[in-house]
Amino acid sequence: MKKTSIIMLTFLLVTVFMNVGNISVEAKSDYLLKLSTQLNESDPLVDGFKEFKKNVEERTDGNLLIEIYPSAQLGSDEDVIEQTRMGVNVALLTDGGRMANYVKDIGVIGMPYIVDNYDEILDLVNTQSFKEWEEELANNHGLQVLAFNWYHGPRHFLTNEPVRKPEDLNGVRVRTPGAPVWQESIKAMGATPVALGWTEVYTAMQQDVIDGAEAQHLASYNSRLYEVINYINKTSHFQLINGIVVGDKWFNSLPEEYQNIVLEEAKKAGENTARKVIKLADDYEDRMVEEGMKVIDSDTEAFKNAAQQAYEELEFVELKEKLYEEMNK
Repeated sequence: MKKTSIIMLTFLLVTVFMNVGNISVEAKSDYLLKLSTQLNESDPLVDGFKEFKKNVEERTDGNLLIEIYPSAQLGSDEDVIEQTRMGVNVALLTDGGRMANYVKDIGVIGMPYIVDNYDEILDLVNTQSFKEWEEELANNHGLQVLAFNWYHGPRHFLTNEPVRKPEDLNGVRVRTPGAPVWQESIKAMGATPVALGWTEVYTAMQQDVIDGAEAQHLASYNSRLYEVINYINKTSHFQLINGIVVGDKWFNSLPEEYQNIVLEEAKKAGENTARKVIKLADDYEDRMVEEGMKVIDSDTEAFKNAAQQAYEELEFVELKEKLYEEMNK
């Protein structure tokens, strides 16, 4: 009896140790990515992130989980970028202007009137030059681009006085992101750029800190700017293209199979979401008009001519021509 008990106890201990070993192996196979954005929960791009999350989790059998943090819950984009570079398991939606702080030339994709629509954006991000910039971000700056085809629509000037030509922006303080590409572009088109976080725009308008902003319809409507701004001036000066970026250290910690899945699903969800955004933009404009905003058809040719100064100031003239050759534009 005693011998039988010892044998059973030994069997149980061996079983426990085997299970503990299995738990340890399974734990090491699990990965978590936290995806940050300044956009709020109701934004269509956040729906796109949910599609990305769903597909990645399904294809990895739940071993790679994605958590979505809208409304800057993880901090400013600049803070999150630094976390990614340090190897933290965070990603963010960002733009070429911010990435230009690391690879100057990639900032050209955020320049005014560099392209006119989403299909041209796809042509641009598939050029050899763009692929080289992505490699430089990863190899020299610790930033891995998952997909740079996330589109949020054309940006327009939002003011309390109508803007039909660049001269109408003289002396007008316009909120824009702090990256040099954005600052110089807004200045070239006649306004005085003011760097502020997007979540500060509504209050800044109320307190007369700024005279206007420039944004795409989805952001303007979801931030309820129609409550504090009178005019949508249709300039389409930026085609807002974004990318999802993670830390190169974290990305390289994934199995190669998972790396490929993440890249494929980020690109697929980005394009699917972009097509939805294009359809929604007109609807959002109609809603803002219903709320009392007025639409001004600005002289886009005049703004294109004025914007050329920014290309010269930032030394992007030759680069733009090179990209056009690669795009066969």
